[in-house]
Amino acid sequence: MNSKDSNRELRINEQIRVPQIRVIDSDGTQLGIMSPREALRIAESKGLDLVEIVPNAKPPVCKIIDYGKYRYEVQKKEKNQRKKQAVIEVKEIRFHPNTDDHDFEFKARHCRQFLLDGYKVKATVIYKGRELIYPEKGEELLNRLIEKVNDIARVESPPKFEGRAMTAILILDKSKAKKLN
Repeated sequence: MNSKDSNRELRINEQIRVPQIRVIDSDGTQLGIMSPREALRIAESKGLDLVEIVPNAKPPVCKIIDYGKYRYEVQKKEKNQRKKQAVIEVKEIRFHPNTDDHDFEFKARHCRQFLLDGYKVKATVIYKGRELIYPEKGEELLNRLIEKVNDIARVESPPKFEGRAMTAILILDKSKAKKLN
């Protein structure tokens, strides 16, 4: 549910059509249970709005506040929460079952750097043609890679087949990485 939907659900002033509501003042003090008409009169005398905060409560909870300011605060909170959610990107490193040692070392260094930069790493061994006869070569390669970066990473998804490829997903283990520094 996005912020626009949550704001549309809030009823304000004359939109509140229930017989009794619990009213909270702008400073947070409870004014008690009263009719919406009385609460609206109090809100208008203060130059504020009557906003239904908790519509599902019995009776619904309404607050006397500036609706524009309230909406701004809600949007600001949602924006901060979205900012705090970390989006982890995935980098893929591809191998073949017969990858040479030098190429393996080169790709293992890249894998280590990606992990330290905060990415997840998807290590993939791609089988072409008759290479599928030897699935253990790919698994051995992925296990070697896991051993190589074991000091800073942990396995999120162990080696498994997906079509004509075997994949493993590695992520940075922050506790192991801190010990290195």
